[in-house]
Amino acid sequence: MAERSTAAVDVADNSGDEPLTAQAAQATSDGVDTQNGRAADGPMPDKDGERTNPAPAAAPELHSGHKLARRYRLEECVTRVDGFSSWRAMDEKLRRAVGVHLMPADHARARSVLAAARSSALLGDPRFVQVLDAVEENDLVYVVHEWLPDATELTALLASGPLEAHEAYQLVSQVSQAMAAAHREGLAHLRLTPSAILRTSTGQYRIRGLAVNAALRGITSETPQRADTEAIGALLYAALTQRWPYESDAYGLTGLPKGVGLIAPDQVRAGVHRGLGELAMRALANDGATASRQEPACTTPDELAKAVAAMPRIRPPEPAFTAPPEYQHTTYQQGSYGRPTPPGANTVQSRPVAPPPPPLQSRTGRALKWGVAALLIAALGLGSWQLADTLLERGTQKGNSGTSNNTNTGTDDSGEKKEPTLLTISGAQEYAPDGKPQNAENVSNTYDGNPSTYWRTKSFYDGPEVKIKDGLGIVYDLGSEQEVNGASIALKFGGPHTTLSLYASDSRSPKGSVGSMTKIAGTTTSETALQLTAEKPVKTRYVLVWITAMPHAPLDDFSDPGYKQAITDVKFTG
Repeated sequence: MAERSTAAVDVADNSGDEPLTAQAAQATSDGVDTQNGRAADGPMPDKDGERTNPAPAAAPELHSGHKLARRYRLEECVTRVDGFSSWRAMDEKLRRAVGVHLMPADHARARSVLAAARSSALLGDPRFVQVLDAVEENDLVYVVHEWLPDATELTALLASGPLEAHEAYQLVSQVSQAMAAAHREGLAHLRLTPSAILRTSTGQYRIRGLAVNAALRGITSETPQRADTEAIGALLYAALTQRWPYESDAYGLTGLPKGVGLIAPDQVRAGVHRGLGELAMRALANDGATASRQEPACTTPDELAKAVAAMPRIRPPEPAFTAPPEYQHTTYQQGSYGRPTPPGANTVQSRPVAPPPPPLQSRTGRALKWGVAALLIAALGLGSWQLADTLLERGTQKGNSGTSNNTNTGTDDSGEKKEPTLLTISGAQEYAPDGKPQNAENVSNTYDGNPSTYWRTKSFYDGPEVKIKDGLGIVYDLGSEQEVNGASIALKFGGPHTTLSLYASDSRSPKGSVGSMTKIAGTTTSETALQLTAEKPVKTRYVLVWITAMPHAPLDDFSDPGYKQAITDVKFTG
């Protein structure tokens, strides 16, 4: 199986830190209660699926330091249950951490686990934790996949409280879209629990254990799309209320009161976003519509993703700023800093202010005042005489030179700056050093004078920085060498993190890298219109507009939600 150059992820689908409730038993990092051998998080709701009995085969007895394929060194066993074990390991060839599931080759589920791992690997969707290898060797079956050390389980996030409305919106949007894509390829998860959802340090949600976790535990379903949709609804319900939407406690969350059935999130917790609460009910209450608006139930991840996209976008909360402390006067005075004030002593504020000395009323004082006044009068007279003499001299020089001084007015020697002129764009071409352009056929839309047309990038799941490339951009041809001192650029998508720069290029298809080009100007903005100004003009015929970071934008007619940008208009000045 082809290997992917990816960062890391946890192995077991229930791994995590200490249990999230005081009543929970001590558990392994795969969520298995070590006291009684049952899953501490409880089984998934079984109305649409069934859980097979554990296979009789025993988990392989391996130890830390054991190597698989002379490459994967086992380091720490994080799970041992149902005849298989899960490990944190080191890929010594690529020097990175990986996760490994191990089971005997004669295990009742070995064939289905291999098939599920290979199918998941073929999907290649970065929203899922990637399977890197699936092998049967030396009476063992093992599955190798990513290990993400910077990711946090949804279980841990919910331990500190419910999610903000914007974060819950991102959760259900990203997970439903990812599962809709998986089901289009015939893959189901069937074990979408809070511990199967990881939030990376960049705010992206990734799903681990696609198809593999269900195969490891022998979970099947006759209606896989409905089962995964209801599981996403349960995740959203838990994110909004910090409660599990069933009567049993699970994943460190308290269940609903017994005997009352499924109740709306806003009846469980005050302040729940109404639209998200109704969306959770539409995914959970699959036998009918929600009580408040009679919306149809969502029975597939694709229907749920479309319902999320139809909602008004929920913006992130405004950052909270702490007011600086008020300025306090100190009681510092020379000679007493650091010394305690003796009882009864006056502070600086309470001590009487000494009156100012009386004005100069004596004979000496009057003489001094008259002397100073005389000096001032003399100085003024001398200054006036020198000013008049200078003006007369300039007038004489002007008369001798005629009108020759007027010929320099408005030239560069006058010190006045020239007005910037608009430069003509004669052509443009997308710059794609890797041979994979974004939207090459629409480059001309950026200088056609029509603000409704544009050139766009593709939608990326990771951001805001462009990670799979050095950047994205267009090279513009000005027809001849010009002095470029700036540009005005109109963008389609607003929001933080748009980083854009101008470079002087040697041709429409530059031979060197962007780093070898002369930078004209650059900026980072959250607006849809920006003005770039160079510190000093740069002479060039070709100008590269280079984008290295983009904002997160919603679903549109051409691409899914993600980090993307579009340029509607470009004008250069010289």
